[in-house]
Amino acid sequence: MALIIAIVNMKGGVGKTTLSVNLATCLARYQNKRVLVVDLDTQISATLSLMPPHDFAKIRKERRTLRHLVHKTINPNLNTKLTIQDIICRYVGTVKGLDLLPGDIDLYDEFLVSEMLHEKALKEGRTDFSEVWKEFEKDLIKSILEPVMNDYDFIIMDCAPGYNLITRSGIMACNFYVLPARPEPLSVVGIQLLERRIAKLKESHEIDTKAINLKLLGIVFIMSGGLIGRYYNQVIQRVNEDFTPVQLFKTRIPQDVNVSKAVDSFLPVVLASPSTSGSKAFFKLTQEFLYKLQIYGSLYEASKTKMNLSKLD
Repeated sequence: MALIIAIVNMKGGVGKTTLSVNLATCLARYQNKRVLVVDLDTQISATLSLMPPHDFAKIRKERRTLRHLVHKTINPNLNTKLTIQDIICRYVGTVKGLDLLPGDIDLYDEFLVSEMLHEKALKEGRTDFSEVWKEFEKDLIKSILEPVMNDYDFIIMDCAPGYNLITRSGIMACNFYVLPARPEPLSVVGIQLLERRIAKLKESHEIDTKAINLKLLGIVFIMSGGLIGRYYNQVIQRVNEDFTPVQLFKTRIPQDVNVSKAVDSFLPVVLASPSTSGSKAFFKLTQEFLYKLQIYGSLYEASKTKMNLSKLD
Protein backbone atom coordinates (compact mmCIF):
# COMPACT_ATOMS: atom_id res chain seq x y z
CA MET A 1 0.00 0.00 0.00
CA ALA A 2 1.03 3.59 -0.57
CA LEU A 3 2.83 5.59 2.08
CA ILE A 4 0.95 8.84 2.65
CA ILE A 5 3.15 11.88 3.15
CA ALA A 6 1.71 15.22 4.28
CA ILE A 7 3.66 18.37 3.44
CA VAL A 8 2.47 20.82 6.05
CA ASN A 9 3.24 23.93 8.10
CA MET A 10 0.88 26.22 9.98
CA LYS A 11 2.44 29.21 8.22
CA GLY A 12 1.94 30.00 4.54
CA GLY A 13 4.66 30.96 2.08
CA VAL A 14 7.23 28.48 3.36
CA GLY A 15 7.50 26.36 0.22
CA LYS A 16 4.95 23.58 0.83
CA THR A 17 3.82 23.40 -2.78
CA THR A 18 7.32 23.74 -4.19
CA LEU A 19 8.45 20.85 -2.03
CA SER A 20 5.36 18.73 -2.76
CA VAL A 21 5.47 18.86 -6.55
CA ASN A 22 9.25 18.63 -6.92
CA LEU A 23 9.61 15.75 -4.46
CA ALA A 24 6.74 13.89 -6.16
CA THR A 25 8.21 14.48 -9.62
CA CYS A 26 11.68 13.31 -8.58
CA LEU A 27 10.22 10.14 -7.07
CA ALA A 28 8.30 9.35 -10.25
CA ARG A 29 10.76 10.50 -12.91
CA TYR A 30 14.09 9.53 -11.39
CA GLN A 31 13.21 6.81 -8.84
CA ASN A 32 10.55 4.98 -10.88
CA LYS A 33 7.94 5.31 -8.15
CA ARG A 34 4.20 5.56 -8.66
CA VAL A 35 3.18 8.85 -7.08
CA LEU A 36 -0.10 10.67 -6.56
CA VAL A 37 -0.08 14.38 -5.66
CA VAL A 38 -3.19 15.42 -3.72
CA ASP A 39 -3.93 19.15 -3.60
CA LEU A 40 -5.68 19.91 -0.30
CA ASP A 41 -5.20 23.68 -0.52
CA THR A 42 -7.95 25.92 -1.93
CA GLN A 43 -5.21 28.11 -3.42
CA ILE A 44 -4.73 25.14 -5.83
CA SER A 45 -1.02 25.95 -6.18
CA ALA A 46 -0.02 22.29 -6.57
CA THR A 47 -2.65 21.81 -9.25
CA LEU A 48 -1.48 24.86 -11.21
CA SER A 49 2.14 23.78 -10.80
CA LEU A 50 1.31 20.65 -12.77
CA MET A 51 -1.26 21.82 -15.33
CA PRO A 52 -2.21 25.04 -17.17
CA PRO A 53 -5.20 27.07 -15.89
CA HIS A 54 -7.31 26.31 -18.98
CA ASP A 55 -6.92 22.57 -18.33
CA PHE A 56 -7.96 23.07 -14.72
CA ALA A 57 -10.98 25.13 -15.80
CA LYS A 58 -12.06 22.26 -18.04
CA ILE A 59 -11.84 19.54 -15.40
CA ARG A 60 -13.52 21.79 -12.82
CA LYS A 61 -16.42 22.32 -15.20
CA GLU A 62 -16.65 18.55 -15.51
CA ARG A 63 -16.64 18.31 -11.67
CA ARG A 64 -13.45 16.28 -11.75
CA THR A 65 -11.76 17.78 -8.69
CA LEU A 66 -11.30 16.88 -5.03
CA ARG A 67 -14.35 19.02 -4.22
CA HIS A 68 -16.61 16.45 -5.81
CA LEU A 69 -15.17 13.62 -3.67
CA VAL A 70 -15.49 15.67 -0.48
CA HIS A 71 -19.13 16.48 -1.28
CA LYS A 72 -19.80 12.83 -2.03
CA THR A 73 -18.41 11.91 1.39
CA ILE A 74 -20.56 14.55 3.08
CA ASN A 75 -23.62 13.39 1.12
CA PRO A 76 -23.31 9.67 0.22
CA ASN A 77 -26.68 9.85 -1.57
CA LEU A 78 -25.28 12.29 -4.11
CA ASN A 79 -26.42 11.12 -7.55
CA THR A 80 -23.12 10.63 -9.38
CA LYS A 81 -21.09 7.80 -10.86
CA LEU A 82 -17.72 9.58 -10.83
CA THR A 83 -15.08 7.84 -8.72
CA ILE A 84 -11.62 8.93 -7.58
CA GLN A 85 -10.20 6.92 -10.49
CA ASP A 86 -12.26 9.07 -12.88
CA ILE A 87 -11.05 12.30 -11.29
CA ILE A 88 -7.31 11.60 -11.06
CA CYS A 89 -5.28 13.19 -13.88
CA ARG A 90 -2.71 10.74 -15.22
CA TYR A 91 0.88 11.37 -16.31
CA VAL A 92 0.91 15.06 -15.40
CA GLY A 93 3.92 16.88 -16.83
CA THR A 94 4.13 13.91 -19.23
CA VAL A 95 5.86 11.97 -16.45
CA LYS A 96 4.93 8.31 -16.31
CA GLY A 97 3.88 7.35 -12.80
CA LEU A 98 3.09 10.92 -11.71
CA ASP A 99 -0.64 11.54 -11.19
CA LEU A 100 -2.63 14.40 -9.70
CA LEU A 101 -5.84 14.57 -7.70
CA PRO A 102 -6.72 18.21 -8.52
CA GLY A 103 -7.77 20.59 -5.79
CA ASP A 104 -10.48 23.21 -5.98
CA ILE A 105 -10.97 26.81 -4.94
CA ASP A 106 -14.01 25.65 -2.94
CA LEU A 107 -13.66 22.28 -1.22
CA TYR A 108 -16.50 22.15 1.30
CA ASP A 109 -19.20 24.10 3.12
CA GLU A 110 -18.66 23.87 6.87
CA PHE A 111 -22.34 24.55 7.53
CA LEU A 112 -23.36 21.55 5.40
CA VAL A 113 -20.80 19.36 7.19
CA SER A 114 -22.15 20.44 10.59
CA GLU A 115 -25.75 19.89 9.45
CA MET A 116 -24.97 16.41 8.11
CA LEU A 117 -23.14 15.35 11.26
CA HIS A 118 -25.86 16.77 13.50
CA GLU A 119 -28.49 14.73 11.64
CA LYS A 120 -26.29 11.64 11.91
CA ALA A 121 -25.87 12.12 15.65
CA LEU A 122 -29.64 12.44 16.13
CA LYS A 123 -30.33 9.39 13.96
CA GLU A 124 -27.87 7.28 15.94
CA GLY A 125 -29.08 8.64 19.28
CA ARG A 126 -25.69 10.08 20.14
CA THR A 127 -25.46 13.12 22.40
CA ASP A 128 -21.72 13.84 22.13
CA PHE A 129 -21.56 15.77 18.86
CA SER A 130 -17.82 16.34 19.22
CA GLU A 131 -17.17 12.59 18.99
CA VAL A 132 -19.23 12.35 15.79
CA TRP A 133 -17.24 15.26 14.34
CA LYS A 134 -13.90 13.69 15.31
CA GLU A 135 -14.84 10.39 13.65
CA PHE A 136 -15.76 12.16 10.42
CA GLU A 137 -12.62 14.31 10.54
CA LYS A 138 -10.40 11.29 11.06
CA ASP A 139 -11.88 9.31 8.16
CA LEU A 140 -12.67 12.00 5.55
CA ILE A 141 -9.43 12.11 3.52
CA LYS A 142 -8.51 8.52 4.40
CA SER A 143 -11.80 7.21 2.96
CA ILE A 144 -11.38 9.29 -0.21
CA LEU A 145 -7.90 7.83 -0.85
CA GLU A 146 -8.69 4.26 0.19
CA PRO A 147 -9.75 3.02 -3.31
CA VAL A 148 -6.35 3.92 -4.83
CA MET A 149 -4.01 3.03 -1.98
CA ASN A 150 -2.74 -0.05 -3.83
CA ASP A 151 -2.11 1.89 -7.05
CA TYR A 152 0.77 3.99 -5.72
CA ASP A 153 4.03 3.83 -3.83
CA PHE A 154 3.54 7.33 -2.43
CA ILE A 155 0.64 9.73 -1.98
CA ILE A 156 1.96 13.23 -1.33
CA MET A 157 -0.53 15.74 0.06
CA ASP A 158 0.03 19.48 -0.28
CA CYS A 159 -1.80 20.75 2.81
CA ALA A 160 -3.22 24.22 3.27
CA PRO A 161 -1.67 26.55 5.86
CA GLY A 162 -3.68 27.01 9.02
CA TYR A 163 -5.70 24.26 10.61
CA ASN A 164 -9.00 23.70 8.82
CA LEU A 165 -11.02 20.49 8.53
CA ILE A 166 -9.30 19.27 5.34
CA THR A 167 -5.80 19.91 6.71
CA ARG A 168 -6.55 18.12 9.97
CA SER A 169 -8.08 15.17 8.16
CA GLY A 170 -5.12 15.02 5.78
CA ILE A 171 -2.67 15.01 8.69
CA MET A 172 -4.53 12.17 10.39
CA ALA A 173 -4.51 10.13 7.18
CA CYS A 174 -0.73 10.35 6.75
CA ASN A 175 2.02 7.95 7.74
CA PHE A 176 4.66 10.69 7.80
CA TYR A 177 4.65 14.45 7.59
CA VAL A 178 7.39 16.74 6.31
CA LEU A 179 7.73 20.33 7.52
CA PRO A 180 9.09 22.83 5.00
CA ALA A 181 10.40 26.00 6.62
CA ARG A 182 12.12 29.26 5.78
CA PRO A 183 15.14 30.35 7.86
CA GLU A 184 12.95 32.96 9.55
CA PRO A 185 11.64 33.20 13.14
CA LEU A 186 7.95 33.19 12.14
CA SER A 187 8.46 30.04 10.10
CA VAL A 188 9.81 28.32 13.20
CA VAL A 189 6.74 29.48 15.13
CA GLY A 190 4.64 27.71 12.49
CA ILE A 191 6.59 24.50 13.14
CA GLN A 192 6.12 24.77 16.90
CA LEU A 193 2.38 25.44 16.59
CA LEU A 194 1.90 22.48 14.28
CA GLU A 195 3.80 20.12 16.55
CA ARG A 196 1.57 21.11 19.48
CA ARG A 197 -1.58 20.67 17.40
CA ILE A 198 -0.48 17.25 16.14
CA ALA A 199 0.29 16.13 19.70
CA LYS A 200 -3.26 17.10 20.68
CA LEU A 201 -4.68 15.32 17.62
CA LYS A 202 -2.92 12.10 18.57
CA GLU A 203 -4.33 12.34 22.07
CA SER A 204 -7.88 13.38 21.24
CA HIS A 205 -8.30 10.94 18.33
CA GLU A 206 -6.52 8.08 20.12
CA ILE A 207 -3.98 7.54 17.34
CA ASP A 208 -1.57 4.64 17.86
CA THR A 209 1.78 6.31 18.39
CA LYS A 210 3.66 2.99 18.18
CA ALA A 211 2.64 2.33 14.57
CA ILE A 212 4.13 4.02 11.52
CA ASN A 213 1.54 6.73 11.54
CA LEU A 214 1.71 10.49 11.91
CA LYS A 215 5.47 10.56 12.35
CA LEU A 216 7.66 13.59 11.64
CA LEU A 217 9.99 12.50 8.84
CA GLY A 218 11.92 15.75 8.95
CA ILE A 219 12.15 19.51 8.55
CA VAL A 220 13.35 20.89 5.21
CA PHE A 221 14.77 24.39 5.01
CA ILE A 222 13.92 26.24 1.81
CA MET A 223 16.08 29.33 1.59
CA SER A 224 14.78 32.83 0.89
CA GLY A 225 16.41 36.18 0.18
CA GLY A 226 17.45 39.09 2.42
CA LEU A 227 16.79 37.54 5.80
CA ILE A 228 19.16 34.58 5.49
CA GLY A 229 22.35 36.34 6.53
CA ARG A 230 20.75 38.12 9.45
CA TYR A 231 18.62 35.37 10.97
CA TYR A 232 19.93 32.08 9.60
CA ASN A 233 22.18 31.03 12.51
CA GLN A 234 19.62 32.20 15.06
CA VAL A 235 16.83 30.17 13.47
CA ILE A 236 18.95 27.05 12.98
CA GLN A 237 20.02 27.20 16.62
CA ARG A 238 16.40 27.40 17.78
CA VAL A 239 15.42 24.44 15.62
CA ASN A 240 18.40 22.40 16.82
CA GLU A 241 17.26 22.99 20.40
CA ASP A 242 13.75 21.71 19.70
CA PHE A 243 14.50 18.77 17.39
CA THR A 244 17.04 15.98 17.09
CA PRO A 245 19.46 15.79 14.10
CA VAL A 246 17.46 12.83 12.77
CA GLN A 247 14.40 15.08 12.49
CA LEU A 248 16.21 17.56 10.23
CA PHE A 249 16.94 17.02 6.56
CA LYS A 250 20.58 17.71 5.82
CA THR A 251 19.70 18.83 2.29
CA ARG A 252 18.56 22.43 2.05
CA ILE A 253 16.95 23.98 -1.00
CA PRO A 254 18.96 27.05 -2.07
CA GLN A 255 17.52 30.31 -3.25
CA ASP A 256 17.07 29.86 -7.00
CA VAL A 257 15.02 32.15 -9.24
CA ASN A 258 14.42 29.21 -11.58
CA VAL A 259 12.18 27.61 -8.96
CA SER A 260 9.80 30.58 -9.25
CA LYS A 261 10.16 30.82 -13.02
CA ALA A 262 9.10 27.19 -13.40
CA VAL A 263 5.60 28.11 -12.23
CA ASP A 264 5.14 30.12 -15.44
CA SER A 265 5.54 26.90 -17.44
CA PHE A 266 3.17 25.01 -15.08
CA LEU A 267 5.92 22.50 -14.38
CA PRO A 268 8.10 21.71 -11.35
CA VAL A 269 11.61 23.13 -11.61
CA VAL A 270 13.10 19.61 -11.78
CA LEU A 271 11.39 19.28 -15.17
CA ALA A 272 11.56 22.87 -16.40
CA SER A 273 15.22 23.48 -15.47
CA PRO A 274 16.82 20.22 -14.31
CA SER A 275 20.41 21.51 -14.37
CA THR A 276 19.87 24.40 -11.94
CA SER A 277 21.00 24.49 -8.31
CA GLY A 278 17.42 24.24 -7.05
CA SER A 279 16.73 21.13 -9.12
CA LYS A 280 19.96 19.45 -8.03
CA ALA A 281 19.02 20.09 -4.40
CA PHE A 282 15.62 18.44 -4.92
CA PHE A 283 17.32 15.40 -6.52
CA LYS A 284 19.53 15.08 -3.45
CA LEU A 285 16.62 15.69 -1.07
CA THR A 286 14.66 12.86 -2.72
CA GLN A 287 17.50 10.44 -2.07
CA GLU A 288 17.66 11.54 1.56
CA PHE A 289 13.88 11.21 1.79
CA LEU A 290 14.03 7.57 0.66
CA TYR A 291 16.93 6.86 3.00
CA LYS A 292 14.98 8.24 5.98
CA LEU A 293 12.03 6.01 5.10
CA GLN A 294 14.34 2.99 5.01
CA ILE A 295 15.61 3.84 8.48
CA TYR A 296 12.07 4.24 9.84
CA GLY A 297 11.02 0.98 8.19
CA SER A 298 13.91 -0.90 9.78
CA LEU A 299 13.17 0.59 13.20
CA TYR A 300 9.48 -0.28 12.87
CA GLU A 301 10.18 -3.90 11.90
CA ALA A 302 12.66 -4.19 14.77
CA SER A 303 10.10 -2.81 17.24
CA LYS A 304 7.45 -5.26 15.99
CA THR A 305 9.87 -8.17 16.40
CA LYS A 306 10.70 -7.00 19.91
CA MET A 307 7.02 -6.75 20.79
CA ASN A 308 6.32 -10.24 19.44
CA LEU A 309 9.22 -11.69 21.39
CA SER A 310 8.02 -10.04 24.59
CA LYS A 311 4.60 -11.65 24.05
CA LEU A 312 6.28 -15.07 23.73
CA ASP A 313 8.11 -14.48 27.00
